[in-house]
Amino acid sequence: MRPPHFRLASTLLTVACLLPTLPSCTLVATKPARNPTDHVFVRYWPAPEGSLKLAVKDFIDIKGQVTSAGSAYLAKNNPPARQDAACLRLARARGVHIVGKTNASEFGVTSSGVNPHFGTPRSPLTDRKHRVISGGSSSGSAVSVATGMADIAFGTDTGGSVRIPAACCGVYGLKTTYGLVSLKGVFPMSPKNLDTVGPLAKTIPNLATGMSLLKAGFEDEYAEARAEHPNGRSLRVGRLYVDGTDPEIDRAIDSALKKSGFRIVKLDKAFKDAWDQAQKDGLTIAVGDAWTNDEPYSNKRGVSSVTKATILLGRIEHVTGGYEAALKRKAAWQRTLRRTFGRVDLIALPTLKQLPPAIPRFGGSVLFEAVTFSLQNTVSFNYSGNPAIAIPVPVQGKEVPVTSLQLVGPRLSEAELLNAGRIVSSKRL
Repeated sequence: MRPPHFRLASTLLTVACLLPTLPSCTLVATKPARNPTDHVFVRYWPAPEGSLKLAVKDFIDIKGQVTSAGSAYLAKNNPPARQDAACLRLARARGVHIVGKTNASEFGVTSSGVNPHFGTPRSPLTDRKHRVISGGSSSGSAVSVATGMADIAFGTDTGGSVRIPAACCGVYGLKTTYGLVSLKGVFPMSPKNLDTVGPLAKTIPNLATGMSLLKAGFEDEYAEARAEHPNGRSLRVGRLYVDGTDPEIDRAIDSALKKSGFRIVKLDKAFKDAWDQAQKDGLTIAVGDAWTNDEPYSNKRGVSSVTKATILLGRIEHVTGGYEAALKRKAAWQRTLRRTFGRVDLIALPTLKQLPPAIPRFGGSVLFEAVTFSLQNTVSFNYSGNPAIAIPVPVQGKEVPVTSLQLVGPRLSEAELLNAGRIVSSKRL
């Protein structure tokens, strides 16, 4: 049996080649960044010296600005937003300076960060010769904090779109509990099932500040978590090993967990089997909801062929019954996680199975996007609604010197996850 990403790629290629208005069913033009700061923002406003700098993914409405969701079609046809998205309320109240709207994968339906309209940011972890992806869909948000252009960035995460770019760029990214942060004024991909808003930052203190701009009172919750668990010895962490992971990445993850002093519990095959199914079901829901919300753009000129193919794949999931079956299995996966969190505090696994691949020299394709998405270990926790944090950890003997540890917690455990991230980062010195 072929791996799931090859089956996904085959389906996407078939759908793409059936699109009658496109001259090519695989390739789209892209403008890879020569410098890490290229193509990060679609709009940029310099900050006064000494101010806290917040970058906002261009899926989040800013009053008076067009929300493009990574699409030239929307950039041209969307009216300016009448008001800020609800998730910006605390940042505005505290006088935080918004430095710009960040670039992203079109409509958030792909995970590489390749954007044929506004250019493709590259990860700052690599040099000009070895340009690797920044990850999607919150690519510009991750690069903005990795390069210091912003102190904090807001991204959206439907299937890993905060954690994947965080992993590709060597920064921290937090996927919040589903429903915790309002989605009013956020471009929808899966608002009824998977969509979340979360912060990215280069340091844990900045990530905590970013979370405090999304949830009132978070500072107190984080202080309580630090006081309750000042070190890792009192935290039980369930370790999930994922098939297809680079052995050096597994070693890096295990080393980071050991140095942090966590009490490690290896999760059993029954849990792994449930997780494997949740990964498949989460992807099914993601593409199914992309069809529901983005179908009006599936025949618009100016929308890329890769994006159109991904949207139309969601229609297939609805027609064949895969979408409804995946929805029915969600409650069982949530119960499995609740039982698991009865015996461990957190779950640990790599954010990505492999290091980020190179930006395609001749543009993106449905095959490249399918293979890239197959590297993620993230969508199962969007499917369940649990919060998760991506934490950079060093990896040995690789061109990209950093990989990413993903820690997952029970619902509303964002403070505990940041505290665990603090413990891990303190042991890397």
